[in-house]
Amino acid sequence: MTTMKTTIQLSDHFTYNKLLRFTLPTIIMMVFTSIYGVVDGFFVSNFAGKTAFASVNLIFPFIMILGGLGFMVGTGGTALVSLVLGTGERERANRYFSMMIYLTLILGILVSVIGILFTRPMASFLGATPEMMEDCVVYGRIVFGFIVTFMLQNVFQSFLIAAERPKLGLAATVGAGVTNMFLDALFVGVFRWGVAGAALATGISQCVGGLFPLLYFIRPNTSLLKLVRTKMEIKPILQACANGSSELMSNISASVVSMIYNFQLMKYVGENGVSSYGVLMYVQFIFIAIYIGYSIGAAPIISYHYGARNYGELKNMLKKSVTLTGVASIVLTASAYCLASPLSKIFVGYDAGLYALTYHAFRLFAFSFLLAGFNIFTSSFFTALNNGGISAAISFMRTLLFQTASVLILPLLLGVDGIWWAITVAEVFACILSASFLLAKRGTYHYL
Repeated sequence: MTTMKTTIQLSDHFTYNKLLRFTLPTIIMMVFTSIYGVVDGFFVSNFAGKTAFASVNLIFPFIMILGGLGFMVGTGGTALVSLVLGTGERERANRYFSMMIYLTLILGILVSVIGILFTRPMASFLGATPEMMEDCVVYGRIVFGFIVTFMLQNVFQSFLIAAERPKLGLAATVGAGVTNMFLDALFVGVFRWGVAGAALATGISQCVGGLFPLLYFIRPNTSLLKLVRTKMEIKPILQACANGSSELMSNISASVVSMIYNFQLMKYVGENGVSSYGVLMYVQFIFIAIYIGYSIGAAPIISYHYGARNYGELKNMLKKSVTLTGVASIVLTASAYCLASPLSKIFVGYDAGLYALTYHAFRLFAFSFLLAGFNIFTSSFFTALNNGGISAAISFMRTLLFQTASVLILPLLLGVDGIWWAITVAEVFACILSASFLLAKRGTYHYL
């Protein structure tokens, strides 16, 4: 009598059903991760006011630029470790995995110190008004105090998938998300601690998401990966960082673009514009998290089969992934357009003028989700193939070059509406670039 295999392995052939089952925990995990900022924003906006809300939105890109080092180590390291697992070298995979965790701890301490020291000058550089300055500094410095655990959480989100334990990653992230929501309600809603309460809630919840997986890997476990004692080796670390540079570049670029958006909005609209953009970013965090979660979940499968030279499975993964992201794009675009009014009311319904501005911006901004999924997956696909150069090029052009050009040029032609259309125009150009790279490299990687 045979028993049905319930555990999905990287070496399996993936049907749509199996692929969704394998990636769904990661999608949910990324959505919960994105909820941190959204919940902070909701409570700050409704209980501390729109000036405090604008302050959090103004300093947040600086936090994400430095914290993005965790995404770099996680995605680049996971691609390398998964490729090594595909060749059957478990001992070497464990050494590389351990190096990435130790590297994250070292980088996290450095980032924490740098962030705390430079929060005030950065807030000033970003254009914080005297009324916004102290809130920017308080929120930024508290969050930077917890940045090590934030980076660990980002790293483990990827490695738990490679270890064939995506549900464990989901449990850690859901636990962190629930902690964040409860503490936001307590610290901001009940105690009225304002931005300090929101920052503490985020930091404490990140301890749950970052330290729980660390304890799992320190202890004996039955997963594919184990934390072992090892010397730091320059070559694999540089290889992982170079490969993950696309995710770092994407994170930095998105944060820089957010700063440019804020500059333009302060110029054309004022503080209300920054608040409206903050609402759009919170919704984008959740919607884009679905694309990112799927891409992170699928990446170790792609890396494994590329390492094992299973080109048929590479073709299968690309075809199914493009189909799934295409369907998701239509659903999310329609959802964003239809939910523009209720979502705007949740965050800024207390101010009629701010609500009207946000609602109008939302309906224009919604169309950016049509092509974002394809572009995000294509960049991740090349990272999984250990081609960090192409992945970084897509991320850099999509987020920094195309969006920056759009947000600077379109307002000259369309006024404020040009700011809201900018990201959609950038996604169109990025889609053309992504498709061109896929066609150009099909002979090298045999995925078409």
